Amino acid sequence: MTDTARLSPADDLAARLRQWMPVSAEQAALRDDYLDFVTATPQTALDRDGGPEHVTGSCFVFTPDLARVLLCFHKKGQFWVQLGGHVEPADGSVAEAAYREAREECGIVDLRPLAGGGILDLDRHPLGGGFRCSAHWDVGFAAVADIGQVPTVSAESDDVAWWPVDALPANLPPQFDRRLAGVLAELAAQPV
Repeated sequence: MTDTARLSPADDLAARLRQWMPVSAEQAALRDDYLDFVTATPQTALDRDGGPEHVTGSCFVFTPDLARVLLCFHKKGQFWVQLGGHVEPADGSVAEAAYREAREECGIVDLRPLAGGGILDLDRHPLGGGFRCSAHWDVGFAAVADIGQVPTVSAESDDVAWWPVDALPANLPPQFDRRLAGVLAELAAQPV
């Protein structure tokens, strides 16, 4: 989002949600729910300490040919998942948080946003034990990194590895394959 007056992260997210026209009807309905959540509670919706449910940002990192995705083995969740995390006070937007988290979690600095840095996925999911909140309203973005760049493991994960998008590991969170397919469908629908 470019404007002479910088938007708050909540206002930036609301503007991005209004701008995004998802490919799937399910994502469009979820977009409307997100917009209601963010505009009803703009002061706390993005704050990890603002309540039991809040927005997080994630980044699906692909090779330039979109044939591989970079996943981390999440310590708390004990599953392979895309990179991402909470919005921090220094983040100017959820997109900035997603790309920052991705760089921190994989050690690859040269991540290039896809789809103009726009939203590609929404996923509201409940959390189990080990988490201090009850649900994440995750906003997914995507980036590319050259496969020759070697990822490094962060303190938040046990491993980071490239996986073929058509041969993912068995231990994934529920609906991850649907999310990945949705992101790839959104990318395929982008104007060339």
